[in-house]
Amino acid sequence: MFLRRRPTQKDDSEQRDAKVSELRTAIGPLSGRSSKYCTDACLRRYLEARNWNVDKSKKMLEETLKWRSTYKPEEIRWHEVAHEGETGKVSRANFHDRQGRTVLIMRPGMQNTTSAENHIRHMVYLLENGIMNLSEGQEQMSWLIDFTGFSLNTNIPVRTARDIVYILQSHYPERLAIAFLYNPPRIFQAFYKAVKYFLDPKTAQKVKFVYPKNKDSVELMKSFFDVENLPSEFGGKASLKYDHEEFSRLMAQDDVKTAKFWEIDEKPYHIGNGLSVTEVAPEPTPIAQAAS
Repeated sequence: MFLRRRPTQKDDSEQRDAKVSELRTAIGPLSGRSSKYCTDACLRRYLEARNWNVDKSKKMLEETLKWRSTYKPEEIRWHEVAHEGETGKVSRANFHDRQGRTVLIMRPGMQNTTSAENHIRHMVYLLENGIMNLSEGQEQMSWLIDFTGFSLNTNIPVRTARDIVYILQSHYPERLAIAFLYNPPRIFQAFYKAVKYFLDPKTAQKVKFVYPKNKDSVELMKSFFDVENLPSEFGGKASLKYDHEEFSRLMAQDDVKTAKFWEIDEKPYHIGNGLSVTEVAPEPTPIAQAAS
């Protein structure tokens, strides 16, 4: 009797490397930004999102490349979306989690606008910015969601949340490591049930409801974050104070790095407070068209 040899970790790694090569061959020659976007790490994320099925991964990746060519997320500049961030409803934290992942902080109770398209554009900008600020070798980010001041009046519509979920799952696969919903009120439950309908199972598993008086929740937060860096709103010891002017300066500096990374031809322009950054003015693309 012959015993079948169990696949080793090396075998599994070699098989996945072969899948990456197969996907690269399947998508064919690429040029410009598409070529720069499709790194081996990128292909692995799309394969992971489609359970390493090359055909399904190819279709998903091609849809993303089409979306990026029309929506041009890498060309969004902070001055275009800064008004959406005045209250700090979504911002990039000044610390990483224990795995070196970028942390996005969301505060739905600080909602300040009603334009779904502008809200989505602001979110896409911060996703792109978060990716640009990942630690070397890291592909994912963590989300911290603070429900202070949350009410149904301040919450974004389910339709807008659905569109954000669509973009995240379709065009940023495997970018989200975990999302902590910290101390959500009961009225949020109905909203989440409506949104969860649009989440694929893998994404839904990454959403964690955590509560300050729950021992397991506290330990879970400590396993992902250093309490010295974690804001008190999430059970840590640091203070969370959003300074829109300071954050705008940081984003303006990052915009220069983003432009250099994507090698975008730009011209300098000036905004208030003596800031000098660079400008790209792509034709606005309706979100409905981007999601089609």
